[in-house]
Amino acid sequence: MPIATACLPVDELLCAIRELSRAGRWETAALLLESLSVTDPDARARVALTAAEVALEHDWFSGTDTAAERVAVAVAEKETHTTPGGAWDLEFVRLRHDYARLLLVDGTLRFGPVGKDPEALAALRRRARALRDGAPDDRRRGWAALYLGLITDNHFAERTAAPVHYEAALRAGEAGADDLLAREALRHLGDHDHDCGDRTRALDRWRRATALGARAGTVPGTLSQQLLLAVLARDSGDEPAAQALATEVTRWAEAIGATRLAQQASAFLGGTDPTAPPQDR
Repeated sequence: MPIATACLPVDELLCAIRELSRAGRWETAALLLESLSVTDPDARARVALTAAEVALEHDWFSGTDTAAERVAVAVAEKETHTTPGGAWDLEFVRLRHDYARLLLVDGTLRFGPVGKDPEALAALRRRARALRDGAPDDRRRGWAALYLGLITDNHFAERTAAPVHYEAALRAGEAGADDLLAREALRHLGDHDHDCGDRTRALDRWRRATALGARAGTVPGTLSQQLLLAVLARDSGDEPAAQALATEVTRWAEAIGATRLAQQASAFLGGTDPTAPPQDR
């Protein structure tokens, strides 16, 4: 039965649905989206965009393939966007989807440029730059900067060039009180600290990222941060602590259906380093 939206604004419902998605309740979020009955074209476009965002989160942590169809529906609604920033948000969702899609080579996550179409990667980076330069506000500019860093890091393996983008994202996240953006920036800056051998700074950043993620309600994101803390425990020689953390991350990730994250934690228990430089992963 469709959910009546007359007594609650659509945007408030969509905000609650996004919170469910951050908590790892992707199926519930998707079910609510399918149950919404909206006739206003702009509201319909925002519902389609949120459905694409939920599917992207689901796919990233679970290794599923649900986003392509949702993104296509959101693109089909493109001309009905009248909300400020709506068109930018759609292009950003498309960028996120293509970023994740290009990471998969023969069904496996592959970091670095090997085995990938160089023209597709170059186009992806150009799009990220265009989104950053054309962002309607500082918060969105920060998110585009974050993905410019991720593309530089994980598709081009240009490790020394990426942190400046993460720093810009962190400034935007802190200035705009966007805990998720600040969390993502700290996560990746800490990764670079770790690679440079600065475990103290990595620990500080990864602890801050863990707390920010928890405050923002991202359950799978907080679990992924706990796995990074397990990496530092192993680095410091505390293997029992590393094993204990990773065991719980595996158990909890499996419980919420975050299959890809559970596999990463299980691989860590077997000796794999999830923070190895992109070309070595």
